[in-house]
Amino acid sequence: ASSQRLRSHLKLVGRQEELAAARAARLDLLLPEEPGFLEADPGEDTCTVSQGDIAAAVDIASAAKHFELRLEQFGPYRLDYTRPGRHLLLGGRRGHVAALDWQTKTLMCEINVMETVTDVAWLHAETMFAVAQRRWLYVYDNQGVELNCLKRFPGVLRMQFLPYHFLLATASETGFLQYLDVSVGKEVAATCTRGGRLAVMAQNPANAVVHLGHSNGTVTLWSPNVKEPLVRMLCHRGAIRALAVDRSGTYMATAGLDRKLQLFDLRTYRPLHALVLPQGAAHLDFSQRGLLAAACADVVQVRPSPSLPRKPYLCHRLPLPAHGLRFCPYEDVLGAGHGAGFTSLLVPGAGEANFDALENNPYRSRKQRQEWEVKALLEKIPAELITLDPTCLDRVDTASMEQKRQEKIQRLGFDPHAKAKFRPRRKAKGGSSAGSLLRRKRKVAHEEQRVRCGSSPPLTPKNLTPHPKKPHPSALGEPKRVRVVR
Repeated sequence: ASSQRLRSHLKLVGRQEELAAARAARLDLLLPEEPGFLEADPGEDTCTVSQGDIAAAVDIASAAKHFELRLEQFGPYRLDYTRPGRHLLLGGRRGHVAALDWQTKTLMCEINVMETVTDVAWLHAETMFAVAQRRWLYVYDNQGVELNCLKRFPGVLRMQFLPYHFLLATASETGFLQYLDVSVGKEVAATCTRGGRLAVMAQNPANAVVHLGHSNGTVTLWSPNVKEPLVRMLCHRGAIRALAVDRSGTYMATAGLDRKLQLFDLRTYRPLHALVLPQGAAHLDFSQRGLLAAACADVVQVRPSPSLPRKPYLCHRLPLPAHGLRFCPYEDVLGAGHGAGFTSLLVPGAGEANFDALENNPYRSRKQRQEWEVKALLEKIPAELITLDPTCLDRVDTASMEQKRQEKIQRLGFDPHAKAKFRPRRKAKGGSSAGSLLRRKRKVAHEEQRVRCGSSPPLTPKNLTPHPKKPHPSALGEPKRVRVVR
């Protein structure tokens, strides 16, 4: 029976996939943009193509996306893009913080916090951002005005914002993983990971599970609902240096002190490919279309995943070693922060060509942003629903329901959901006689019996049991009774 149920379930899933593919094929007419690509001449590798050659071959609007900011006084720089990909946030280690519209090169705000900055992150919109400073965590608006100082978050090293849950996950130098609900300004959970200094952090965009890299070569997966790691994976023989998860939540890339770059399948938690890099990767990031960028000292290499070929797809040398690496959403742009400032690189085929204007609209107005913010707050997912398998949320735990029902019956002494016993209504003019009441009770009883028989499983040869025959009295040793006729 279980195998038959499994086969029927697989058939249903197959039909649903075919229907979804057919609908997607019909909607291809509404997706006018096509992703870019880089094709080399015969006998030439794409990794030898420089950024100048790419900028000279594309149109003027795309060539303007390749630029470099010289900020040598306050580097090295960490960076973050908004979800629509329109705004850029830069944070220098020596206290310089700047927010700008990188496409129009319009500066929104620029401040110096006069303190060491370890990481920066945009919140749910481009109106607020968080800065992890030497002592505490601060929240600023897009004009550089300090909104809040969170002293319950000391020594933060890395931050990840979970957009659908409105949670800001922080990893500290004392080994604590904390979650802040930015919609109400309260701390949701604080967990001691017992893993030492947490300087490597990433999130799974598919299920909002936080991945942490440790100095013993392990990667742990965390949820705010559980005080122990959901999964603990041994990935490298040395400390973890960098970590990244792709948009589908299927692949995870890790880099360690053993100079290995490994790609894991998160469905089986097993390694797929391993690559030894000359200097090892210090920063990793996945693009929307599956390209993996790795910063090896001052060299940035881009490879397609999950194949991870030995020769990179693109290669570029920075002025100084990289300190931050991020792909820009919906753009073929890779941002790299380093000791000399910031560099925007062109990576053809990295970003998604078509965007959903109701989800992430890079060209939305102020009114549209406000309406989107209200809708996102109404559709906010509680932190209690963060789990490894999001598909299990739509299943009903029948065993737990029955157990709770029995416990409630024992506590109350009766079943509150039980159907009340039928009592015939009194009728006038002889309708409430004893015989009439009995007939009505029997009629209701027969109807209930028919309903129960209709909901019972069909009869099969397995559940059919023959009616036992009554043995003959002589077989039991009883004397035969003789009828005497006179």
